Amino acid sequence: MIEFVIGGARSGKSAYAEGQALESHAGGRAVTYLATGEARDAEMGERIAHHRARRPAGWRTVEEPLLLAAALRRAAAPDTCLLVDCLTLWLANVLFAERDGEVAKLLETLPELPGRIILVSNEVGWGIVPENALARRFRDEQGRLNQRVAALADRVTLVAAGLALPLKQP
Repeated sequence: MIEFVIGGARSGKSAYAEGQALESHAGGRAVTYLATGEARDAEMGERIAHHRARRPAGWRTVEEPLLLAAALRRAAAPDTCLLVDCLTLWLANVLFAERDGEVAKLLETLPELPGRIILVSNEVGWGIVPENALARRFRDEQGRLNQRVAALADRVTLVAAGLALPLKQP
């Protein structure tokens, strides 16, 4: 089962996704948290530390900024919940590394994975049109990725102001 959790910055989407993973853990599934962010500055380091501190000690963490499809294949199992946080940082890493083929690999891999998969992403299409070409390309690529993941997902949940709004349910 694939659940896609989407929302704006600081909307509560990560906390919601972690709650879903906790429910899976309570139901007997092991949880693996796949972190895609890298601490390239002090602020990002603080954000990562905050996320780490929230995670239960029994969860396994895999840090994978680029090769997400391969990491998912290695970690997936019928009795496992995989939580990916987040596709937005991952896509930025992929674009900066010029590894565009990784998007296709992810989209091919997701439907084949056993167990429960929870993917978190930012909704980037509700803001103003970015001024520079790189930011516009990122916004467009993120919007396309979000649409494709939502189409593959069994459940899509929009989180706004800490409230989970179901957009698609099995």
